[in-house]
Amino acid sequence: MTTQATTTTPVGAPGAWKPVHLDSKDVRYATWIAFFAWVFAVYDFILFGTLLPVMGGHFTWSEAEQAEIATWVAVGGAVVAFIVGPLVDKIGRRGGIIFTIGGTALCSALTAVCAGMGKGPLIAVRSVAGLGYAEEGVNATYLTEVYAASTDPKLIKRRGFVYSLVQSGWPVGALIAAGLTALLLPHIGWQGCFVFAAVPALVVAILARKLKESPQFQVHQRIRQLRKAGDEAAARSLASEYQVDYDEHAKAGVAAAFRGAALRPTVVLSLAILLNWSAIQVFSVLGTSVIVSVHQLSFQNSLWILVLSNLVGFIGYLFHGWLGDRLGRRNTVALGWMCGGVAFFAMLQAPSQLTTVVALYSLGLFFLTGPYSAMLFFMGESFPTSIRATGGAIVHAMGPIGAIVAGLGITSVLNAGGQWHSAALWFGALPCFLSGVVMFAARHVEPHSVK
Repeated sequence: MTTQATTTTPVGAPGAWKPVHLDSKDVRYATWIAFFAWVFAVYDFILFGTLLPVMGGHFTWSEAEQAEIATWVAVGGAVVAFIVGPLVDKIGRRGGIIFTIGGTALCSALTAVCAGMGKGPLIAVRSVAGLGYAEEGVNATYLTEVYAASTDPKLIKRRGFVYSLVQSGWPVGALIAAGLTALLLPHIGWQGCFVFAAVPALVVAILARKLKESPQFQVHQRIRQLRKAGDEAAARSLASEYQVDYDEHAKAGVAAAFRGAALRPTVVLSLAILLNWSAIQVFSVLGTSVIVSVHQLSFQNSLWILVLSNLVGFIGYLFHGWLGDRLGRRNTVALGWMCGGVAFFAMLQAPSQLTTVVALYSLGLFFLTGPYSAMLFFMGESFPTSIRATGGAIVHAMGPIGAIVAGLGITSVLNAGGQWHSAALWFGALPCFLSGVVMFAARHVEPHSVK
């Protein structure tokens, strides 16, 4: 039997393979695309929760039926979010951004059509729209790698704060969803609002085609190609040159997130995200329902409350990103979420005065959503490069599961004759506080130690 020799240029020799370099201009472009991709993914995501009471009135769905729809949508979203992570480890970070934001645009437009076909088709489309939520995890993976590869000393020192600008796309997207809904709803109806939301997301997907792949993924892709071709020596040599643990790379996959040093962040961060997303579902996604039902304010007033509170939430993202670079991201997230739980508890107990509700709800969002600017970057810091997207996807997928828990709890409370006040207390304010407590069990990572 004859064997065919594989000839490979030595790694250190002239003409050896090198990843495509990203200069400062490429990093800035990646930052802006990631920001707008997240803004319009959130726009669609929040738009559905914001308009759910209006859709419920149009189709005569009860509050319990609306909560049930939101729950099943969260189930589908959890599945999609989990699938996207390993997929991104296959097709790349650049392809993942294009896929998720492009899918968000399509599903936003289809929502206007499928809602009239019944609850089943609507749930199916909104489940696939979980691609918008998954886009957050793709952003975190991509920018963690891009920023780590940068040689810009200013970015190295402030990368957590810079990422907070990208992650602040959440309150910006929520702000756009609430503001444009208040302006457009009387003129184009809820169907038109969903069609309108699809346009900017599609534009961002097209612009994302100019992104460059992260150097780290290029290296891992090359190692995988060499291993697949049977060139073990070249694969090991390349891994050594770029300081990649070859054995760890070979064992990469879902199971690797539950072994060794990766087990602790997988378990702790998953539980924290699950609990916190119960609060996200109550106070952010279904915020209009809480405000209207608990404080008997009008739907239009609730939209403007969302606008004002998300302006404060935007400041919260910048603050927690800045603080994470100094205090550490674990401590920043833990303290923020605990304060958020206290603020929402106070909001639920407060008198139904517009100024009081606005102040406490805004403070709650400041501490609920703001810490995610540190949390998503902390996820990237907590896992090795070989399973960064996969480990992050497992943790990230716990968000929709937390929303499911909240949805089931809210539905059971309302079906039993309870009120939104009790539902928001037990499945919103309390889990928010507990999520901060759980974060202290995560391993602290010194921001300057991550390369």
